[in-house]
Amino acid sequence: MIGRVALGAALVLVTVSGCGSGGTEQSTLTVFAAASLKSVFTGLEKDFETANPGVDVQFSFAGSSDLAAQLQAGAPADVFASADQPTMDKAVQSGRITAAPATFATNVLTLVTAPGNPKGITGINDLADATLVVCAPQVPCGRATKKVADAAGATLRPVSEESSVADVLTKVTSGQADAGFVYVTDASAAGAKVGVVAVPEASAAVNTYPIAVVADSKQAANAQKFSELVTGPTGRAALAAAGFGAP
Repeated sequence: MIGRVALGAALVLVTVSGCGSGGTEQSTLTVFAAASLKSVFTGLEKDFETANPGVDVQFSFAGSSDLAAQLQAGAPADVFASADQPTMDKAVQSGRITAAPATFATNVLTLVTAPGNPKGITGINDLADATLVVCAPQVPCGRATKKVADAAGATLRPVSEESSVADVLTKVTSGQADAGFVYVTDASAAGAKVGVVAVPEASAAVNTYPIAVVADSKQAANAQKFSELVTGPTGRAALAAAGFGAP
């Protein structure tokens, strides 16, 4: 009898250890999201986890093209939020996204410089003597940069092409570059770490952000809830506060 009691107690302990506080079973929701969404999405994390006890949101922030390639290679994920529609289309073509993506924000580029703009850059045509960094052509911010340059009739000669807008910003804030093209939201988040030069031609390259539930997600219901949080009033307010435009 004592042995049975001890065994029963052990089973109870094992069961409880697999649950959260109050006996709530834990689950992980994996969200692949464009690097430019990091500030907003991490801010929404608490709202989502509070409304959905037992769900732990785990983010993977990177260049949208890198994330789409990971999805194509079979990386497990529940939600994908891209910085442009062409990249989302690749995920759809690979079969990892089957539901219609929902657009939830827009973004445009601006030019950031070292604080105080020591090179005296006033626009895209002042970059000939500056150390410039941009996103690589296959990355959403890289495609947008080319459209902006074409609209201005300018030929850019960057010293490096980065895999995400966050990497471009880091090159400028660390002093490795005089200037770089980033989204207005990233420039705003950087604050006094950068100078900002408005680029009127940026209106020729407005990026639209889509979000979708990954087709083989094991957390489909929670993934849909997260998508609805982003596209709903709470998400829209957070995105607007960060400088994103409405879709």
